Amino acid sequence: MSIYSIWESRFPAARAAEGRAVTEAIWRDMEGFEGYLSHELLVDADDPGHLLVVSRWASREHADETLRLYAGHPNARAANSLVTEPRRRIIASRAEG
Repeated sequence: MSIYSIWESRFPAARAAEGRAVTEAIWRDMEGFEGYLSHELLVDADDPGHLLVVSRWASREHADETLRLYAGHPNARAANSLVTEPRRRIIASRAEG
């Protein structure tokens, strides 16, 4: 069963475009990792520096391993240096019923 890895990032208004660009770069990179299935980038209509990425992975193990491998990547470090608060990740599954 696939899982969802949901990322939330908050960039200051003055750096919203830069934050979005680095977030887009991160998710282009994800396409090359085993277990990656898809993602959608959502921008808060009232705050363009507030981004959500909803991604699908073949398994939690794939998502966790990719996070471990990618943590030191320049794009991940750039995103972490731009945010106003630490980026958050939520692992979720589709509700049945």
